[in-house]
Amino acid sequence: MSIRNAICIIPARGGSKRIKNKNIIDFNGKPLITYSINLAKKSKLFERIIVSTDSETIAKISLKCGAEVPFKRSKKLSDDFTGTTDVLKDCISRTNTKNFKYHFCIYPTAPLIYERDLKEAFAKIKKKNYDCIIATADYGSNPLRAFKTSNDKINFKWKKFANKRSQDLKTLTYDSGTFYLYNTKKLMKLRNILPKRTSYYKIDRFRAIDINDLEDLKFAEYLYKFNKIKNK
Repeated sequence: MSIRNAICIIPARGGSKRIKNKNIIDFNGKPLITYSINLAKKSKLFERIIVSTDSETIAKISLKCGAEVPFKRSKKLSDDFTGTTDVLKDCISRTNTKNFKYHFCIYPTAPLIYERDLKEAFAKIKKKNYDCIIATADYGSNPLRAFKTSNDKINFKWKKFANKRSQDLKTLTYDSGTFYLYNTKKLMKLRNILPKRTSYYKIDRFRAIDINDLEDLKFAEYLYKFNKIKNK
């Protein structure tokens, strides 16, 4: 598999509200972001592994781990409201990597992703000529039968599904918050949330932990240790 047509970008801003310094918090003895960098290196898929950050501390850790940090991300693109695609486009423009056919985005909070996940997703986008691949996972419980609560009362959010069995409802999947893969030309022209020809790469939900608070972090650490034992 050629390594000359793909770039990896890891977006890792310094500010985080619910977990301070989330992207570099200790995870099983190492800064969290290093798992994504090491995964990208191990896969041998990428010509360059670039970290986009506004943080000097994240930059130093990333450089020590073997990633590039060729620029400091602007404050304008480092707030709570900036979308990932804007950060990716900025990075591609500033590093002049538009000539590479594909760009991966791996989040710095994805320690449960395997090398095979990246390789299989890459093979899929090339074989099917998709514009984008999103790493997804299936809901453990179908959200169509969700409840809403108000004034100490509970009701079905969608009453038309109240009498449906979960197994009779269509399976729904969600963005795992781990990685994306884009055709570069389609990404740079993107105005909507998803390119027209977007597909998915499914991972099991026990590896699709979106680390947003300390409970998520503890659960991810438990699953990481469990998977290490299981795969020995």
